[in-house]
Amino acid sequence: MHVSAYVVTCSDSRDEAHDGSGKDLREGLAAAGHTVAGHTVVKDDPEAIRGALAQAQAAGARAVLFTGGTGIGRRDCTVETLRALFDKELPGFGELFRMLSYQRIGSPAMMSRATAGTYQGMILFALPGSPQAVKLALDALILPELGHAVRELTR
Repeated sequence: MHVSAYVVTCSDSRDEAHDGSGKDLREGLAAAGHTVAGHTVVKDDPEAIRGALAQAQAAGARAVLFTGGTGIGRRDCTVETLRALFDKELPGFGELFRMLSYQRIGSPAMMSRATAGTYQGMILFALPGSPQAVKLALDALILPELGHAVRELTR
């Protein structure tokens, strides 16, 4: 099942021209046959993140992939913003992501707060901002289950 997806980069330092992780997500989704309904770069700010989610919903996205703002920095607020909106959280996503990350990078993996959940008929993924982390999450976890996860939302 192919899915309409939207990509949101949450960053105080990146813009469209320097958004490697967002580009990697869009390319990976498209290569797997999914439609990219849109993308945006927003500040790591709750209001901006919620606004981007509203844009994704208006564009008809069934999956929204956020990159950035998942660390432990003072300004990192993507996880808190999205968790407050989740209808259901998918803790297994973050657990598996950290396990896979640990196998690749060791103990720094514990600082990732990557998560996923559902919101009003959509599935949301919150990923770190690094291109390597984005590729790992996309290839190992998201793409193999994206169609299945969205199908489950309609049952």
